[in-house]
Amino acid sequence: MRSDIDYTLYLVTDRALMSADTLEGAAEQAITGGCTMIQLREKDAPSLAFYQTALGLKAVADKHHVPLLINDRADIAMAVDADGVHVGQSDLPASVVRGMIGGGKLLGVSVSTVEEAVTAVEDGADYIGVGAMYPTGTKRDAAVVSMDELKRIREAVPVPIVVIGGINQRTVPDFAGTGIDGLAVVSAVIAQRDIAGAAREMIRIFRSGANA
Repeated sequence: MRSDIDYTLYLVTDRALMSADTLEGAAEQAITGGCTMIQLREKDAPSLAFYQTALGLKAVADKHHVPLLINDRADIAMAVDADGVHVGQSDLPASVVRGMIGGGKLLGVSVSTVEEAVTAVEDGADYIGVGAMYPTGTKRDAAVVSMDELKRIREAVPVPIVVIGGINQRTVPDFAGTGIDGLAVVSAVIAQRDIAGAAREMIRIFRSGANA
C-alpha cells in the first residue's frame, strides 16, 4: 500500500456535468482549487476517444504532480501510463486488475459492504471508495450505504477510504469523526461555475470537521 498519496479531494470526471469547455480545463481548475486526485470516468466513450482524453488529462495531472486514475479500463491506464485504475463490483475483479497493472500502480475498488471491502483489500486494493452515501443522480442504481456500515468498514480495513455519492458542501460535515481519508466528488465540484472555488470550499469544510 502506497503511503504517499493524498486522498483529501478526489475528483471523478463527468463531461456531461462539467461547467468548463474542456475536460482538461475542468481538471486544471479543480487541481488549482486543491483536488488531490483525478479519476477519468468515460463510460460511453469509444476506446480511441477514451485514450486520447486520457492522454490530455495525464498531461494536466503530471504538470501539477497529481495522480490520474482510470475508471474500469486497465488497458487505457497502461497505454497512457496513468497512476492507477479504479474498478467497481461489476468490472473486472480487482485481483485480475492487480495482476495486469502490477504492484507499482494504484488500485481502487468501489464497495458498499464490509464483506466487499475486506475482499477488495485481500485482492490488492490500495484504497476503497465507499458509497453511495446518499442518493445521487450520477449513479442512480447505486445502493445507499448507512453511516453505521461506513464505520464498520473503517474498523474492518486498514487502507484509505474515500466516500462517494451525494458528497457536497452540505453533507461533508456528516463525516466528522468517521476516520475517512477523503471525499470523492463529481457534480459538487465539476458542475460548479467556479470549479476551483468549489474544490477549495469542500476541502475547508472537510478539514475543519476532521480537526473538530
